[in-house]
Amino acid sequence: MSQSLGLRWVRKWGVSLASLSSGLVTLFVFRRGLPDVGWIVGYLLLLWLIFAVFTQVRAPLEARGRRLVLSAADYTVQTLYHNLLLFVLPAYYASATLTSVNAWFLLAVAGGALVTAVDPWHRLVVHPRPWLDNVLLAFSMFAALNVALPLVGVRPFWALEGSVILCALALTPALRRSGGSWTGAWVRACVFAGVAVALLLPFRSWIPPAPLHLARATLARDVDGLEPVGPVKSPVSAADLRAFGGLVAYTAIHAPAGLREAIAHVWTKDGVPVERVPLSPIRGGRAEGFRTYSRKTDFGPSPEGRWAVDVVTADGQLIGRLRFAVTE
Repeated sequence: MSQSLGLRWVRKWGVSLASLSSGLVTLFVFRRGLPDVGWIVGYLLLLWLIFAVFTQVRAPLEARGRRLVLSAADYTVQTLYHNLLLFVLPAYYASATLTSVNAWFLLAVAGGALVTAVDPWHRLVVHPRPWLDNVLLAFSMFAALNVALPLVGVRPFWALEGSVILCALALTPALRRSGGSWTGAWVRACVFAGVAVALLLPFRSWIPPAPLHLARATLARDVDGLEPVGPVKSPVSAADLRAFGGLVAYTAIHAPAGLREAIAHVWTKDGVPVERVPLSPIRGGRAEGFRTYSRKTDFGPSPEGRWAVDVVTADGQLIGRLRFAVTE
């Protein structure tokens, strides 16, 4: 009896523990630096290959009663989902701004990693719904590609567009109806890719520009030799602000080697943009981050309020935010 209970427990939770353990190992490897693009591509290719093959042979295997083979494939794909999402999760955590809308994407990546880690949850939520499994595949691939492409020098905007197109095309095997032609599936995948690109455009700001992130952000009185001079702590009184003659927002942005991206500082007061300052394009590869700054001297007759300096890409993705308050 106890042996039977033990077997049921292993069957129910064993895969979850194995998946979580392998994912934590992956996470440990990543946290030693930027994710290795080779690992990401390897995971993606293996995931898509297993998905493509078993999408086509699932019906014949079920008809022959080969459920053990199908279960092994399902568990393998589930583990690959989990490891892939956990592998890129720290990159999104570093890049996301928790007080902005792009934090929702971070939560989605974390949620996907959690659901795929706990096998009973995955079997309850995803397994009975093949369409949801396809959504999970596309999301996992998109999240991974959006990190991998900038690692080889692709600008964040094109990384977004390229990722969503590749994910849509990757669903071609699932879009091939039983007995249907590959040409029809390819056409449907292309149409799906076009729709996905159009839907993505207004929601770019919801996705962190990983692996770009703020390495350092400081409010200062001045800058000398690309280093802040006279750091200023929040809150700042209006009298001190006038005595300083303005403030400098100093930021260092971490980006992978070979990446070049135009950025800007957007000064906001109480959530309303008041000034946009274009800056020199990022040149990635510097361990301490690409250093840049903007200066604001005119805070208006009533500067009191909640201020922020958003560091954004040329296409509006938020890299990070420096916040401070001005009091009477």
